[in-house]
Amino acid sequence: MASTTTARAVSRSEASLSYAAVGATQAEDLLYFPPKGFHPMERRARLGSGTERFEAASAKLMAWGVQRGSGITVGDIQPAAPTETDYAGLVYDESGAPVGPRAAHPEQGYGEDGTPLVSAGTTAELTIRAFGMSFRAPIRVVYLVNEPGRIGFAYGTLPGHPESGEESFVVEHLSDDSVWIVVRAFSRPSTWFYRLGQPVLRIMQARATRRYLRALMPSKGA
Repeated sequence: MASTTTARAVSRSEASLSYAAVGATQAEDLLYFPPKGFHPMERRARLGSGTERFEAASAKLMAWGVQRGSGITVGDIQPAAPTETDYAGLVYDESGAPVGPRAAHPEQGYGEDGTPLVSAGTTAELTIRAFGMSFRAPIRVVYLVNEPGRIGFAYGTLPGHPESGEESFVVEHLSDDSVWIVVRAFSRPSTWFYRLGQPVLRIMQARATRRYLRALMPSKGA
């Protein structure tokens, strides 16, 4: 079993994403002009208010809290090996002005249970349960969001995932002091087999999104 798990992890680290429009969940006009052939989605929910609420929700988010809090198993987490050409974006001051490049190879963080925190390039295997069945859904983290008032990440699908596309999860602290979780995605069935079950996939996605929006609520311990 261990050798099979290792082989899967190596395969994921070398696999290409199963879609071309990497990073498109960042586009402001995603809902109006999604990648051709993909179905876009955006949902948001208020998590409370204040800096403490923002920091608590952000910390849980980056520890896979949305997925775990939605009943999804996050397994085989493999942080990416750094390369000399990695780019991690810019560091911003409190006013939102860029002050310099972010370290491309920060030390990998770990949660209290030893699970690797979300980091750019990390691969993982999600296990999604629905209708009495389990679906294997391999993913790779394609970008991080680390700005004043905005923390989050997006992952893209790898071969073997029921869907093809990208999903982002961002916690926002707005100027009125309110704190929100914003989920954005674009997707389509990954194979002809899943295209036959597209209505079921849409139901699964809608259910999952509702759970995502509740996963960081104070009542969930976030």
